[in-house]
Amino acid sequence: MKIAADILVGLVAALHLWFLVLEMFLWTKPYGRRVFGLTEEKAQLTKVLAMNQGLYNGFLAAGLVWGLVAGGEGHVIKVFFLGCVIVAGIFGGATVGRKILWVQAVPAAVALGLVCATA
Repeated sequence: MKIAADILVGLVAALHLWFLVLEMFLWTKPYGRRVFGLTEEKAQLTKVLAMNQGLYNGFLAAGLVWGLVAGGEGHVIKVFFLGCVIVAGIFGGATVGRKILWVQAVPAAVALGLVCATA
């Protein structure tokens, strides 16, 4: 079960790396605008905010990877960063759109359940 938990933690980290790419590098490109439903003008106006948000997603991914490579102490690190992802996903789901809840919070909650089950 630990292998399954670590795979899921890795997938959540990969998702957040993808969010980083979308928000920092693709926000104003046609693909990024389509993903987020933005006009070219709105994408340009919010570009700096999106880059900041992308950086935070990168920090979440880095924390999850840190938890995966930290050995015995990694359990606590994974629990902390998965909790951060869940809170961010719930907040995003409540304030931006329900899709964020399913894409961000639910996978992290499943991963957290598996991580806690292997403690």
